Amino acid sequence: MEYFVGMALAISVGFLGTFVGFDRDRSFYPTIMAVIASYYALFAAMGGSLQELAVELIPIAAFLALAIAGYKHSLWLVVVAFAGHGVFDVIHSRLISNAGVPSWWPQFCLAYDVVAAAYLAFLLLRSRVSASPT
Repeated sequence: MEYFVGMALAISVGFLGTFVGFDRDRSFYPTIMAVIASYYALFAAMGGSLQELAVELIPIAAFLALAIAGYKHSLWLVVVAFAGHGVFDVIHSRLISNAGVPSWWPQFCLAYDVVAAAYLAFLLLRSRVSASPT
């Protein structure tokens, strides 16, 4: 169920962004990536651990850096960030202990991230969205 909901939500957000025209602005997908990266900080806060929050800030900073670099240089870096975050979701619990992470989150977020990466890659390959700033 978690995989299905993650995939359905990613497709819905992607289609809505395209249909409404949100993704005509280069910041749309990098902003989504920034929000996704920040969720583990929210979970650390929900778990009540400043130590877990401090540890979570390291990968959050890395994914934010990729989102910013993607915005400034090439949206292909945002595709890499989405896909990389999906992999991170799979191994997160082996790297970082965070009691606030819901048990269903890794599967949900993996599905969302992979579909979002694929959708953005599709848009870039079809030249529906420009990879580089104009």
